[in-house]
Amino acid sequence: MSFDLVLFGGTGDLTWRKLMPALFQAWRHGNLPTQGGGGRILAVARDERSDEQYRQYIREKFAGVVESKQPNDEEFARFAELLHYRRMDLSRPEHYAGLKQWLDARGADKVVLFLATAPDLFPVICAQLGAAGLNGTNVRLVLEKPLGHDLASAQEINRIVRASFSEAQALRIDHYLGKPAVQNLMALRFGNALFEPLWRRDSIASIQITIAESIGVGTRGDFYDRTGALRDMVQNHALQLLTMIAMEPPSSSEADAIRDEKLKVMRSLKPFTPETVVRDVVRGQYKAGAVSGAAVPGYLEEPKVPAGSACETFVALRTEVQNWRWAGVPFYLRTGKRLASREAHIVVNFRAVPHAIFDSPAAARRPNKLVIKLQPEDGLELHLLAAKGGRAQQASDMLSPVSLDLDFDKAFPSERVGGYERLLLDALAGRLSLFVRSDEQEQAWRWVEPVLAAWVADSSGPRPYMAGSWGPAAASALVARDGNAWAEEM
Repeated sequence: MSFDLVLFGGTGDLTWRKLMPALFQAWRHGNLPTQGGGGRILAVARDERSDEQYRQYIREKFAGVVESKQPNDEEFARFAELLHYRRMDLSRPEHYAGLKQWLDARGADKVVLFLATAPDLFPVICAQLGAAGLNGTNVRLVLEKPLGHDLASAQEINRIVRASFSEAQALRIDHYLGKPAVQNLMALRFGNALFEPLWRRDSIASIQITIAESIGVGTRGDFYDRTGALRDMVQNHALQLLTMIAMEPPSSSEADAIRDEKLKVMRSLKPFTPETVVRDVVRGQYKAGAVSGAAVPGYLEEPKVPAGSACETFVALRTEVQNWRWAGVPFYLRTGKRLASREAHIVVNFRAVPHAIFDSPAAARRPNKLVIKLQPEDGLELHLLAAKGGRAQQASDMLSPVSLDLDFDKAFPSERVGGYERLLLDALAGRLSLFVRSDEQEQAWRWVEPVLAAWVADSSGPRPYMAGSWGPAAASALVARDGNAWAEEM
């Protein structure tokens, strides 16, 4: 299969920080298609550059990649043969006509157009692509989040996309869905008989989803201040993880069968009211502190952040899935910047045994739990209680916590691919199951909009928290109200 991958925003942060390293790893792993003439990667941007100048630009950017993922000179020289550059003004129709001519000259089997630009450019790009005829049946359009600023803007983007591309051609990307641990969540639930009988309210007490970042907003203060943690992380990443945890078994592994079940979960989420936003949602903003022993500024001291900004850099919330499987089970979502460490995980807390025959403090304090680790490493941990063994013991002293730990990097050392690598390969192959459908995306906005509206009406603003902490104390109180605690507090 021959392919052409066009990266709109070819000199932007997303391209050189995420997409190019992912494409290089796909090339290094031998996963990029090579049949039928192989592939080309075309970067599109406003600057005037030659192909060689662009290749040198990317070579310099690779210096910031994790060392194990950096190419040596020979590898980069071979990978760079795929890279091309084209100057385009995205508002000019004749530039799209020139792009079409460049693509048609070879006639690749697959054409993937990746919009790695600011979201406000999506409508004009999509309209121009349609007008230029760059929407044939062999074309896929990849849309990077955030898709809109609210429900109305998301619906407008989808309307413009649908005017030129079918739903099967429009791939809304969420790179968390490409993570190996998320794939193994599907395998864990639907490829094994062990967990399905337990995957319900009778056995599960609560579920936590944490996406924590230790970094601040850096030089992206102006963009982040228009977005905030709820739009940036909860409306897409965290909510997608929740749907995969809570969904019913799909009828097949086909994309729409999976996405139908995810949509049902979103429609079953308990809606927010102004009163429940006050009770069940905590927003915070980091102030100066220390991360990993280094002093860091507060959000309001970051470059390009407006003075007195009320933008939230932390969100914790409690919700429920209102159906027979999950009724009454609290789901806690938490995300933030400048937290104590960079990690993302899902914690499934099981109920305690119905009748305790061991009068053991460990049995009372530590019910079983399953931890699905997403970053910095991918893996699964199953926390159990076991007898210590050895000398004769009193029943109250017998049980001790143990864990079964699966490290996917060690279990499958030759088959690991990153989130963006997996999703880019799926886009080239036309596999849709890991991409978000428009009705899922719009329903996610419907669910978060009452929170955004309540915050607009609330002049108190976000709660301050120290950089390097786990967020405002109110986030701990949120889960403590149900007799629970966040994973690091247990």
